[in-house]
Amino acid sequence: MYVFWYPLIMSTFWIIGGILFYHKIEKKPSLPINETPMVSILVPCYNEENTIENTVERLDNLNYPSYEIIAINDGSKDRTHDVLEELSRNYEKLRVIQLKTNAGKANALYLGLIASKGEFLVGIDADSYLDPDALNYMIPHFVTPNYGERVGAVTGNPRVRNRNSLLARIQLCEFSSIISLIKRTQRLLGKVMTVSGVVVAFRKSALIDCGLWDRDLMTEDIGVTWKLQKRFWDVRYEPRAICWMLVPETLAGLWKQRVRWAQGGIEVLIRHWDIWLDWKNRRLIPVYLEQIMSIIWSIAWLILFVLIVVQILAGKLSFFPMFWQGQYLALLSLIQFVVAMLLDKRYDEKLLRYYLWAIWYPTFYWYFNAIVIVYAIPKTIFSKRGKFATWDSPDRGLSL
Repeated sequence: MYVFWYPLIMSTFWIIGGILFYHKIEKKPSLPINETPMVSILVPCYNEENTIENTVERLDNLNYPSYEIIAINDGSKDRTHDVLEELSRNYEKLRVIQLKTNAGKANALYLGLIASKGEFLVGIDADSYLDPDALNYMIPHFVTPNYGERVGAVTGNPRVRNRNSLLARIQLCEFSSIISLIKRTQRLLGKVMTVSGVVVAFRKSALIDCGLWDRDLMTEDIGVTWKLQKRFWDVRYEPRAICWMLVPETLAGLWKQRVRWAQGGIEVLIRHWDIWLDWKNRRLIPVYLEQIMSIIWSIAWLILFVLIVVQILAGKLSFFPMFWQGQYLALLSLIQFVVAMLLDKRYDEKLLRYYLWAIWYPTFYWYFNAIVIVYAIPKTIFSKRGKFATWDSPDRGLSL
């Protein structure tokens, strides 16, 4: 029963939450940009010789008057060092930090913060670029009088720009239906599971107050989100702050990414179990519980699937009753997709043309993600603690 009812209830919850967020917050005019304080854009790089030039070129043309770009080369093994040196001579706003050893994205961000001039930091991935007006939507959350004093972070809206393969198109739908819709709902409730590491703005003083990024976690974005909220800094979601990114287009690349996400999420749940001991952190408990329940559901889904297959092959169970239960869940999943994509259509005019690719999500991703979770749990439990969480060069997609 849990395998059936959990996604049914949560999907309905996300749909309602996303619609309420739109009517209460999103459809209203954006906050006015009365102040334009200095912003430091941090771009951690590892083996980015093919992408970093395009990223810097795009970042150099934002519709914001006062910002700098800090690229941190985290011990790349390709020509990233030489490319950045050349770019630094051609772009006045660009400053470069060259590290000899790969010590991880969180460490690169840490060093970028130390070198930064701005009170507000924006972190983006080296294969991504901001919409020209993104800062004009994010920064007002921090500086609007009587509104932004307790805002510690504002997470933006990642949009997929490589759309030629089946995997990329499924992820395009996923980022609207799963990630954006959930962030809308969580923000409406006041606490979020994580900012998007690919596009997020921070108040520097808030980062210092919470102890900066955890350099030993696989997902620094999830970790710092919890640290900020445990220190009672507000984390906002700004869907109008668009960032165009690349997603994996091979199964190997997708597997590596999702295992890292799952492992990082489990690490954060383990590290921040103490929220149960402090009544002041009670608003984080629903987010914590939802993550635990989703992990349990993934395990239960996989176990049930294996048992059903065994019983069907043994002739002890009919396929059709289970088939129709699965169809109910798949139908609700597709309704969730269409609601979310309608909400995001204002930021991505061609989004709905990819809706039919969403049918692959319940067919493929539910099983894929369940296997990822089952694999990530022991990997997390038996991983060594206290070392830098280094990174590998990610899958940048087959084509743009």
